[in-house]
Amino acid sequence: MSAVWRASRAAVRRRKLQTIIIGLVVWVATATTVMALGLLAASSAPFDNAFGQQDGAHLSVAFDRTKTSDEQLARTALKPGVEAAAGPFGQVVLDGTKGREGFLGLLTTVGRADPGGPVDKVNLWRGRWVTGPGEIVLNLPPDYTGSFAPGNTIDIPGRPEFTIVGFAYTVGESADAWVTPGQVADLRPTTTQMLYRFTHAGTAEEVSAGLTAVTSGLPPGAALGSQSYLTVKQTAASGPGIYVPFLLVFGLLGLAVAILIVANVVSGAVVAGFRHIGVLKAIGFTPNQVLAVYLTMVSVPSVIGCAVGAFTGNLITGPLLKDAFEGFGTTVGVEPWVDVVALLGMPLLVAVAALLPALRARRLPASRAISAGSAQGTGRGLRIQRRLSGTRLPRSISLGLGLPFARPARSVLTMAAVVLGVLSVTFAVGLTRSAIDYRNAVYPVNPDQVEINATGMMFGPPPDGGPPPSIKKPKLSDAEDEALLRAQPGVTGVAAILRQDVQALGQKEPITVQFYRGDTGKLVPQVLKGHWPDGPGQVAAPGRFLNQRGLKLGDTITLELDGKRAPVTIVGDVLTNDPFEIFANWQTLPLLAPGERPDTYQVQLEPGTDAQTFLTAVEAGDSGLQGVPAGDNLGSQAVAIIGAATLLTVLLGFVAGLGVFNTVVLNTRERRRDLGMLKSIGMTPRQVTVMTVTSMGALGLLGGLLGLPLGVGAHRLVIPAMLAAAQADVTDVLVDVYRAPILVLLGLAGVVIAVLGALIPARSAARLTIAEVLHNE
Repeated sequence: MSAVWRASRAAVRRRKLQTIIIGLVVWVATATTVMALGLLAASSAPFDNAFGQQDGAHLSVAFDRTKTSDEQLARTALKPGVEAAAGPFGQVVLDGTKGREGFLGLLTTVGRADPGGPVDKVNLWRGRWVTGPGEIVLNLPPDYTGSFAPGNTIDIPGRPEFTIVGFAYTVGESADAWVTPGQVADLRPTTTQMLYRFTHAGTAEEVSAGLTAVTSGLPPGAALGSQSYLTVKQTAASGPGIYVPFLLVFGLLGLAVAILIVANVVSGAVVAGFRHIGVLKAIGFTPNQVLAVYLTMVSVPSVIGCAVGAFTGNLITGPLLKDAFEGFGTTVGVEPWVDVVALLGMPLLVAVAALLPALRARRLPASRAISAGSAQGTGRGLRIQRRLSGTRLPRSISLGLGLPFARPARSVLTMAAVVLGVLSVTFAVGLTRSAIDYRNAVYPVNPDQVEINATGMMFGPPPDGGPPPSIKKPKLSDAEDEALLRAQPGVTGVAAILRQDVQALGQKEPITVQFYRGDTGKLVPQVLKGHWPDGPGQVAAPGRFLNQRGLKLGDTITLELDGKRAPVTIVGDVLTNDPFEIFANWQTLPLLAPGERPDTYQVQLEPGTDAQTFLTAVEAGDSGLQGVPAGDNLGSQAVAIIGAATLLTVLLGFVAGLGVFNTVVLNTRERRRDLGMLKSIGMTPRQVTVMTVTSMGALGLLGGLLGLPLGVGAHRLVIPAMLAAAQADVTDVLVDVYRAPILVLLGLAGVVIAVLGALIPARSAARLTIAEVLHNE
């Protein structure tokens, strides 16, 4: 065994270039694989672990207290299929948007005697549980680092002052805060909460069947709303889940490129080392020992590259998982099995890729190997070159076009690596275009639209880093301000908007309703399905809102604000990104917040109208109206996707170029005698370079033509999967992103990869002198 190891080490030192190429290829493939599998494994595991530890509720239901009694609801725990239940708990929505701590928002507050129980064991991670009136526990994740602390007070207008006595967390999001049952009774709750665990709750259909079971026999309309744990789980997984589809594609591409290049490297090493193989066998190496030498030769760099790649993958994936899941109160990182699979599987794949050419070395007789090492090469490549010489092509080009046929298997492997490189580039360009187009679609930039703030609040940092400017409330009434805006030159439309946080009964998270009035033509989000709300009790919602809650057009939800309830029907699906935002007509506003004035005006200007002149005139008419600066149109998630795709594409393109580089180096070394003869009869260094680059450029052109449709096909498969993970709707604007000029350029990507990979060894071959070549021979 020591002889095999010494021979393998010598082979590694002798073939430094091939060793480096294998190490780099395996590094990229392993890192990408760890990222993809790590995110895939973590998409649901942290939620499942925390949910299981807390015996989370499969279903949370808000019941109307005027239609059901606590006794009736307690009996629902005995319904068929109910494994356990908690409640009834009094539930009330506290409006924290108008107190001193306005950023608290709407708080779904539940009266609960203790954090334990058969369902939804709340994780009390700081302070203590409520024991008397005026005390409250906030639902905040264990990684909370905000300004609140036990002992602080919360002021909510019209309600008692509350003292924070602890922080707790429930992964099932059953409430925003908890008080004692006696305290919630004093707050005059309007709804009652019940939490259920079912015997079977693995699918949305089973949870829905459970809801039907527990509400059977109750008065119609008793259940005001519900929240399935599957909805919360999908929302939690949507963050990292959006990266999984495209990272899996890059991971598979990395694996394929690694296999191809390793097979090419080992095959070339066997062909170039015929004489060396013969010598090894002549001095007593058995066929199995020769096989072991070549497998060990590739295993050394593959193990090193795999270890570095696993470390890199963990380094990149760890922070992403921590940010996405640390709030669950569990340690989140790359699952150990992911590293085990990568560290064991990748070297095994490399060994399998190297096995076929290594078996050739094993079977080769010593006498044939030694004679093959010095024999003059002939074959189909020479015959094809002779045929091409009869064409009008320059001699260097005709010779170059025939070179790939001398080693057809090697050429096929090289071209396959180029195909995968072009596939990666094409896919990444489409992914980038989709991310940009999606962002532009949900946050369109229109230079002829101006947003006017009518709340008196300033947007953005103070000018020149100085103190914040004084707040100026609008001086005129809503009607007068709208008239002022419409009277300005160049104005073609005005829409008044009020953003109001409300509670969707049965849901813990509050939602924002945007009430629109006026010219809504171009000033509202694009409607994908249904229609824009045109009457009271109608709303439009984005696909993410609908998908996260299992809703569809025609469904009804109940909104509540300050004790007022309004059932609303979903009539439209709009292209926006916020899953906690819906849109309504102004006629719905009196049902929830009568008498409120708009906080924003959207103004449509004629093309060519100077926006700054318009804003100056508006602020002169009412100093409380202020223009809102345009925000950044590219979100952080889109930037992360584009950055990751670009980085991985560059790496895979580089690796594919390394495959070409290796092929040219092998071809040059094998054909040194031919190069010497060509130079001796007058071929210039420039012609040698052209000949060598042409041989790879032809493979690059074919690789580009094959890789282009594969990249487009991968894009059309992955984009819907990414949108499904994000719980967004698929639209044509995100799939049909390739245009003719882009396709032409992408088709030439294979030529670029091949030429860049071939250029350096081609120039090196061109600089060889005739004497140096013949002396080596």
